[in-house]
Amino acid sequence: MELAFDKLGGLIPGIVQDQHTGEVLMLGYLNAEALAQTQSSGEVHFFSRSRNRLWKKGESSGHVLRVREMRLDCDGDALLLLVEPVGPGVCHEGYRSCFFRELASDGSSRVIAERTFVPGEIYGQQRSQ
Repeated sequence: MELAFDKLGGLIPGIVQDQHTGEVLMLGYLNAEALAQTQSSGEVHFFSRSRNRLWKKGESSGHVLRVREMRLDCDGDALLLLVEPVGPGVCHEGYRSCFFRELASDGSSRVIAERTFVPGEIYGQQRSQ
């Protein structure tokens, strides 16, 4: 089965899940080049829509994601990346997972996790604000 990069303008979503705990850590987008880099290096690469460039997860923080298995969904338009995370967290806001807020039925949200690292110590002050 071929990947359907054409459905989202050359991108496919990549759901990143901790191989051991099953926790969903983040969602990113891959283009064909990011997928090729991920496959050849064994560490997750994404395409940044905001920066319009390829980037390796952990290139600034050192908190890389080592790929243990990749699964393709039934439509060929999404990947599940089972990883071994290296470092205390995945989220640039200092949390283990990017999914650290709970959304209530009234639309409000609240933080439901503890920070696992101080973003300013990793990324500098501009990124951590």
